[in-house]
Amino acid sequence: MKLESQLGGLTRDHIDFCAGTSTGALLTAAVAAGVPASDLLQVYTDRSHEIFQPSGPVAEAKRMAEGFMYDPRHLHDVLASVFGPAASWAINDAPIRVLISATAMNGHNWFFVKDNARNNRTTGTVQLVDAAVASACAPTYFDHWSIGGIMGETIYFFDGGSGGVANPVYQACVEAFEYDNFQPADTRVVGLGTGYFPASGAPPKGLLQTVGWTASTLVDSSEDWAGEAVNRQWPGILQDFNPLLPADIDEADLAAIPTLVETGRKMAADMDWTKILA
Repeated sequence: MKLESQLGGLTRDHIDFCAGTSTGALLTAAVAAGVPASDLLQVYTDRSHEIFQPSGPVAEAKRMAEGFMYDPRHLHDVLASVFGPAASWAINDAPIRVLISATAMNGHNWFFVKDNARNNRTTGTVQLVDAAVASACAPTYFDHWSIGGIMGETIYFFDGGSGGVANPVYQACVEAFEYDNFQPADTRVVGLGTGYFPASGAPPKGLLQTVGWTASTLVDSSEDWAGEAVNRQWPGILQDFNPLLPADIDEADLAAIPTLVETGRKMAADMDWTKILA
């Protein structure tokens, strides 16, 4: 929202490439589809209850019985309603380059990008909405998401973060510089994190805490190494913004929405996008 208020137009008018995993994949797809940032914020604040349902003890009981709490079709339907005509777009239809990461059930990472002469041309015909939902299906929160027609197969996906690609900045740079026509000397990369809260260092107790620790550590460690790898290989091109959170906030905690909005506003207040993109 700060970028669009400072520079005018849509976010996609000012960038050439957008990459994301999980909630970042939803934002990436929406940016490519031309959804104004203010509309995206309203989706998060006003329509999250449509996605994270059922709630409370019912959701936890479903997680124990079925392995997940939420049906990803609700997420798909909310996205499609926001995207309008772009809901039917393939990735190849996007006016900017995109990279969306997801993890297949066989453990292999997938990177959904536009087809071009320098890549394998295997993901450009996948629908933008499908790729975003596949990337956002965090295990134990959402059921898996299937995408058909990939090299003649139907492939089942979970959240890209479950494959160690919670922060896809390194893969985006590889895609841009090795499999597309971007040049590091002419490129600025901006990383926008979802916030962090320092781990306590105490060992987890019981099965559920151990599972939670394992999942969060996988996500957090992949976020850390990705930025460091970019800085080593392409020094000086990455600017990273990732706010400190006031607490360890669960991704399905709808009561924390006002806190997250305020955290984002505080971070954005100090951002001069004219300088960031210079």
